[in-house]
Amino acid sequence: MIRILVLLVLGYLAFRLARRWLRGQTVSGRMNHRENGRIDDVMIKDPQCGAYFPRRDGIPLKSAGGGLLFCSRECRDKYHAAHSESGD
Repeated sequence: MIRILVLLVLGYLAFRLARRWLRGQTVSGRMNHRENGRIDDVMIKDPQCGAYFPRRDGIPLKSAGGGLLFCSRECRDKYHAAHSESGD
């Protein structure tokens, strides 16, 4: 009876190790694909405060000179207020 339990436990552990190894092969394949030059997003600099942030998180300001992106609404509003007073 004990031999059967030991064999079942060893079989289960072998199954788990094999499954983990196979999953590791597919995950490492996906990770290698990411390392081949794929970039998720570009970091840009806020023109008001100088902080860097991902482009996808930027708050836009549409102006005649083109669109600018800011890290927050506060920075966008400060920039807009400063440049609308100076005539830009």
